[in-house]
Amino acid sequence: MEPTSERKTEHIRLCLEEQVNAEGIRNGFEKFRFRHNALPELDFAEISLKTAFLGASIRTPLLISSMTGGSRLAGEINTRLAEAAERRGWSMGVGSVRAAVERDELAPTFAIRRFAPTIPIIANLGAVQLNYGYGPEDCKRAVGIAGADMLVLHLNSLQEVFQPEGDTNFGGLLERIEEVCRELPIPVGVKEVGWGIDGATARRLREAGVAFIDVAGAGGTSWSQVEKFRGSDPVRRAAAEAFADWGIPTAECIREVRAALPDAALIGSGGLNTGVDAAKALALGADLAGFGRALLEPAVHSEERLDALLERVELELRTAMFGIGAGSIPALRGTPRLVRRE
Repeated sequence: MEPTSERKTEHIRLCLEEQVNAEGIRNGFEKFRFRHNALPELDFAEISLKTAFLGASIRTPLLISSMTGGSRLAGEINTRLAEAAERRGWSMGVGSVRAAVERDELAPTFAIRRFAPTIPIIANLGAVQLNYGYGPEDCKRAVGIAGADMLVLHLNSLQEVFQPEGDTNFGGLLERIEEVCRELPIPVGVKEVGWGIDGATARRLREAGVAFIDVAGAGGTSWSQVEKFRGSDPVRRAAAEAFADWGIPTAECIREVRAALPDAALIGSGGLNTGVDAAKALALGADLAGFGRALLEPAVHSEERLDALLERVELELRTAMFGIGAGSIPALRGTPRLVRRE
């Protein structure tokens, strides 16, 4: 395999086999609880998960977050995820399409539209590549490869530091992001990869033309931990340990970004594992709740196991809504029943 494909496969293996979660920091949802409503005045069967994102009607407020692509195994995982997302009405992002932009033969590992003809699909590129020769035309190519409705540019500065082949020139990047937002005819968003986006940064991104923000906060996978297992440099491996608890918890990011940008399209991801996590993310202000590594193992194992997990998350979300008397996603977002734990 070429280096990029090897890296993608190695990332999958490490996320499945090693302890790559953040340590000493949680996603922040544990600080909140729902106050139970003993008389919800709802028919559980009529609770609706339907919502909208950037003007598009969607069946659920749930997203399969950008994870992988660029190798045979990654392509198989993306296919299984896309088929499940289509069946259940989840939106879906793909991993960085850079590998396919540079090597045509890898394009099929990201080309999921044929498996998911109706759901929103988000293509993905590393924002830092805009400082290494990429421009709007490359971004358009990435969107075309995935058959996507929108593009997200990911910010992964700490990962690039610890990645042996990392690109670390993040200087002047906001201006280049602004150019892509101006030139592409579809919505362009920005996401972190697990260390979070704060309110002030979100405001700067919005002013640059970014259409949506995925906070991708701390509390789930730590990519400094992932890269620690890949690197052979003992100094960098040891240094990566110091960042195991780095980042802004996801719940904190959602609250802060929503306060800074009351009307912005917002995705809450980073360490979500259950439908109750999703309910809290939505009640705190997210428009979509994104799930990443929690879906990876079942996606590798079987279609049945993946479907069972997605079904469970939806059941948990609906049950949380029933438990507070919220019959719709707008009602969940406006609930006064999410409170801080004492």
